Amino acid sequence: MIYVTGVRLHPHHARIASFDTRWRGLDPAQVRDYLNRVADELERLHRDLSTANTEAERIRQALRQWQSRHIGCRHSDQGSPNSRWQR
Repeated sequence: MIYVTGVRLHPHHARIASFDTRWRGLDPAQVRDYLNRVADELERLHRDLSTANTEAERIRQALRQWQSRHIGCRHSDQGSPNSRWQR
């Protein structure tokens, strides 16, 4: 199996992984089943990450729009900047 440092592991890497055979090596069927489970988990994590990044970008855009709409809204009272009450 060839692994290049710096390359992210993707589900298809686990699915196509191959190993050298040894006289008393591991059961190839068990290794393949395990690698398929790892690939399924990687696929789920990539999907979750993509969803989270999309949601974060949507929130960033909404925040920018809100900031643009409220750029001129400043409290004119010289008192506490967070106070709602007149002194």
